[in-house]
Amino acid sequence: MSDLGMIKALASSGMRAQATRLRHISENIANVDTPGYHRKIVAFRNMVQDGTVATGPVQFDQRPLKEIYDPGHPLADGTGHYDGSNVDLMVEIADAREAQRSYEANLKLFDQARQMKSGLLDLLRR
Repeated sequence: MSDLGMIKALASSGMRAQATRLRHISENIANVDTPGYHRKIVAFRNMVQDGTVATGPVQFDQRPLKEIYDPGHPLADGTGHYDGSNVDLMVEIADAREAQRSYEANLKLFDQARQMKSGLLDLLRR
């Protein structure tokens, strides 16, 4: 594979990984008020043989769930408490911005490699 082809492969693998990360972040945000929901965490792996990026298995955050006091809630125990989620909305928003910026950086890299390849082909045609 050419160097420009390798750059495009690296950038596209980065975009796929960040898109997966954004999907799980959006699931976390959607379930911020779901009782018993554990935050999903996506880890990245460097694929050694070709240098691309891939996501590892999804893991669940092991932090304790928030204990919410609401005696009228159907899930409340005898003391009026039930387990909420361990999703912190501010952390999820910050993670989403980071993933979005990383996706955009990979997209720009992909576009630059595409433009360079196109320019090279134009030079070779002359």
